[in-house]
Amino acid sequence: MRPAFNALNAPPAALEKGGNEVLRAAVVEGALHISLIRAFEDPGLWGVALADITRHVARIYSTGHNIPEQRIIDHIRMAFDGEMDVPTDLGTTSAIS
Repeated sequence: MRPAFNALNAPPAALEKGGNEVLRAAVVEGALHISLIRAFEDPGLWGVALADITRHVARIYSTGHNIPEQRIIDHIRMAFDGEMDVPTDLGTTSAIS
């Protein structure tokens, strides 16, 4: 029997107005696996998307825990910069359609 994959629901606005899924991420045996599309003509817009994602992550972590969002953002930024400077795993990328 195949193990279960626990997928998230699409955001309500996407269900209401339509749109395109641009990124899907899953943790499998402790490792991150992603599927994505080249969603933007300017790859710099991924920086904006990652910043938006970071703010959402900070809100989720701060909800119900007395931790300020900015403290979580700073922690994520420190880990991001460290991983960009000295990668722990470069992984592989394949174009699959």
